[in-house]
Amino acid sequence: MIEFHFAGLGTLINVAAIILGGLIGLFGGKLLTDNIQRTLQEACALAVIFLGADGALKNLNAMLLIASLIGGGLIGAIIDIDGKFERLGIFLRKCSGNDGDSKFVDAFVTASLTVCVGAMAVIGAINDRLLNDSTILIAKAALDSIIILVMTASLGKGCIFSGVSVGIFQGTITLLAGSLEPFMTEIALDNLSSVGNVLIFAVGINLLFPDKKISVANLLPALIIACIWN
Repeated sequence: MIEFHFAGLGTLINVAAIILGGLIGLFGGKLLTDNIQRTLQEACALAVIFLGADGALKNLNAMLLIASLIGGGLIGAIIDIDGKFERLGIFLRKCSGNDGDSKFVDAFVTASLTVCVGAMAVIGAINDRLLNDSTILIAKAALDSIIILVMTASLGKGCIFSGVSVGIFQGTITLLAGSLEPFMTEIALDNLSSVGNVLIFAVGINLLFPDKKISVANLLPALIIACIWN
């Protein structure tokens, strides 16, 4: 725990780490051949897949997964979260003067889902507000910086803007921490971790097979269902 603290500090550190890792990956990526970039993308995809699979299989609950993914997917498709993510990516692409970057939106969406989905983001943001403890988010920041560095080198500068998604997502949880804390029981966190890892697995599949993507963003409401599942 660090002595100087204010609510949201952990998220700011996380966003800064993503931007730093992304910038290093962006400039380093220019020095890499297409073959090296493709290999890095495949390596990142495999790492994400097996990290997600390992976490999901530890506490596998078939009914939880079925109910969360189907119910969450239905809600997400009706709301069209995937479309909203893409429109945000298009907006950021335009605002940042990257209209000519055809990979920007896909890179932004993929990177955002990779660094936002997971129990660390939720637990860390709550602890940041209620316990004045940014430890979890600082650890997450270190991991995210490496992930975004590699992803930016292979997918492009859109990955850097995943910091915007992290800031919005974790910042919102920090603001609502008092209301969310009673629901974050040990069972809820286990369920969140299990379903979250399945979504991380899906992100890895998208990285490995970009021609046929799973609409992971539309599945995000599954995390809410997982938290209230008993």
